[in-house]
Amino acid sequence: MWTKSSNPLPNSIYKDKTLILSDGVSLKARIWSPKGKGPWPALIMRQPYGREIASTVTYNHPIWFASQGFLVVIQDVRGQGDSTGNFSGFSQEAFDTSQTLEWVRSLPECNGKIGSYGFSYQGLTQLLAIPGTDPPDCLAPAMTGVNEQDHWSCDGGAFWWDIGISWGLQLAAQKTKRVQDIKGWNEIRTSLENNSYLRDGPELLAKYDPQGMAFKWLNKSNNCSKNWEIHKPLGTWLRQPILLIGGWWDPHLRGIIDIYHQSLKAGGDPELHIGPATHLKWWEGSQKLQLEFFKRHLQSHKDITFTSKKLNLWNLTTKKWQGSKPSIKNDDSYWSLKSSGEACIESKDGTLLAHSEGGGTVTLVHDPWRPAPSIGGHLGPNSGEADRTFIDNRTDVATFTSSPLMETLYLEGSPLLELEVYSDQKGFDLCTALSVIDQEKTQITQLSTGFLRVLGDEAKKPSRRKISFFPLVADLKEGTSLRISIAGAAWPAIGINPGNNEHPCAAPGPNCLVTTIYLKLNGSKLQLSPLFNV
Repeated sequence: MWTKSSNPLPNSIYKDKTLILSDGVSLKARIWSPKGKGPWPALIMRQPYGREIASTVTYNHPIWFASQGFLVVIQDVRGQGDSTGNFSGFSQEAFDTSQTLEWVRSLPECNGKIGSYGFSYQGLTQLLAIPGTDPPDCLAPAMTGVNEQDHWSCDGGAFWWDIGISWGLQLAAQKTKRVQDIKGWNEIRTSLENNSYLRDGPELLAKYDPQGMAFKWLNKSNNCSKNWEIHKPLGTWLRQPILLIGGWWDPHLRGIIDIYHQSLKAGGDPELHIGPATHLKWWEGSQKLQLEFFKRHLQSHKDITFTSKKLNLWNLTTKKWQGSKPSIKNDDSYWSLKSSGEACIESKDGTLLAHSEGGGTVTLVHDPWRPAPSIGGHLGPNSGEADRTFIDNRTDVATFTSSPLMETLYLEGSPLLELEVYSDQKGFDLCTALSVIDQEKTQITQLSTGFLRVLGDEAKKPSRRKISFFPLVADLKEGTSLRISIAGAAWPAIGINPGNNEHPCAAPGPNCLVTTIYLKLNGSKLQLSPLFNV
């Protein structure tokens, strides 16, 4: 039954309505209706942050979508907002999504057509359902993924410290509010406001949400667990019209690209846009892009023709949209690292050589008292484009720079660096960056970052390691130079590796050891792994 009604709004009205699931759990939804006589196609978002917010941190308000002729349903997932039950994360969503879609189709205001939308957690709720469930007519997941390790919590085995802790505390605060633990809520909120969460976050998660996803992921990464959940969207859903939105500085980008390939493999025809976006700050035009998608597939506006390609990529250096250019890629090309040993001190000593063998050894010291900081990229509190000059000038960062390019170099893919590395302690991190230096050598623009964590006795054994960088598309102009930077930390994006087996990776502390990392450059290789085979 309807439980609440609003005063008329300029273009729509809303009401709250409750779905009783087959197991007795009540899911509360807020439903915005267009003015006029329905029924209408429905847009549905299932989210854990409160239906009143409706993800307006990144999306237009439901009033806007309703004014375009859509019935908009924003539902509190199980155990969140005003829905009953216990919140257990992704594992609950397939069961609940299936019953929710059936319920929405049965609403008298709905004409039977459904589109789903939402980002992050709300992106994954769109993709999980019980086998046999009729899919939405179209889906628009954004900034999400299906692999809990690689798409949701870790890079190269290193936990997303700043993002993972702060997100986990957001959910923990909602839990304290739900049980009216005001003291707990204030303690969590204070830690986020004064940045003490970077040190005290794990203790707060253990205290207020020990069964939460973030705390479980943190423990799994510290324990080098192999038991990570990978969720599997239904093939019938992946064959539906699907619009995927990702950002070059969004931590879930690999997940969006993976979903794109899964859709193609299932026989779908997905549309993918990767733009100049962080997780919470998107590019202008992204709302119109989704509206046109929904109008085309839910309102039969066949006259709407997309001006963009099905695969639409923002070039990080030209600042323009483009398609994939596989013909330009040369899978046999590679770069190597070379140094006489002064790559941490002398900017001209470390070199990046095209189609040539590298060589030499660089000794890099990671001091946990003053760890190398993170900047920009897809992790940490300041994600996005960044100038690395002040970091690359540190003596605990090894840099390798190419000669000025003789012609434009096009990069499309995920850079992969291979080199022999070991340390004097039972644990080390490699935090790397790929940057372009302008013709005047006045700015070092970071294009991509990569991470690798090694724990235990394995860290002391000379071994060839692989560090995968984040995907990128960029044109490097003639006269610019390419640079690889390597450090032993990227705080606070990544927690500090203590260099021993007795303590977890965490904030800098007295149990963290000074770690000497040896980079053997003979046979080193930097190559691009293609993103798309189109």
